[in-house]
Amino acid sequence: MQMLNNSVIVVAGGCGRLGEAFVRGILKHRGVCVVADINEGTGEKFIEELKVQNHVHADFIPVNLTDVASIQILIQKVSEKYGHIDAFVNASYPHGRNWGEKFEEVDFESFCENSSLHMGSHFLAVQQLCLFFKRQGFGNIVHISSIQGVMAPKFDTYKGSAYNGMDMTSPAEYSIFKAGVINFTRYIAKYYKGFNIRSNCISPGGIFSGQSDVFLKKYKNHCLSKGMLDADDITGTLIYLLSDMSKYVNGQNIIVDDGWSL
Repeated sequence: MQMLNNSVIVVAGGCGRLGEAFVRGILKHRGVCVVADINEGTGEKFIEELKVQNHVHADFIPVNLTDVASIQILIQKVSEKYGHIDAFVNASYPHGRNWGEKFEEVDFESFCENSSLHMGSHFLAVQQLCLFFKRQGFGNIVHISSIQGVMAPKFDTYKGSAYNGMDMTSPAEYSIFKAGVINFTRYIAKYYKGFNIRSNCISPGGIFSGQSDVFLKKYKNHCLSKGMLDADDITGTLIYLLSDMSKYVNGQNIIVDDGWSL
């Protein structure tokens, strides 16, 4: 239960569905966790909840991952308080207007906006963290992609299903951006050869968030056991990548999807 042994870990998007589970997992394994999120109110509330549960090694720092100054302030605050940063986990999921539109209905302006928010923020955050890690002499980055970045969507699962009052689909932008995250992971690992910086990726299967029974049944038919996963089902893989047990794992994409991609 001490796999992280006071490692200082920044979780971007730490107030999200995956992010919250990651934060709790890090604290459970005796890591020091900095929750970084654009939603300040939610972040402060989450930290108070953690402290009530005696998770004292948790802080919240607001951050906008599309703003280089905001990222630099985050790095400065964490490094000044703790003296170092061991790892950065990007579990953020930024998207703008018209996200989730069918392929034929996506306008170019919306595509560019979402590209800037999703891939742009990922690029900028990792760039700034790597500059710090290079000066520091070590660092560990865990990117979060998706099975949709590994394989084409299985569109049959969406037919006849609705979510939040809208017909379900798999956005083309999502597949494009998540595939980009996987190759960006490899790029960073290779680019920083010799600098003691690791860069790995987790590609989760679908995460349950109140999808319809029709969708859940169709989705499970493509899996081997559980079907849609819970956020906690991904956390063990994250802890492994953050720990010394994976110190020679670099440039890899680990798929956690209950066999969906087979």
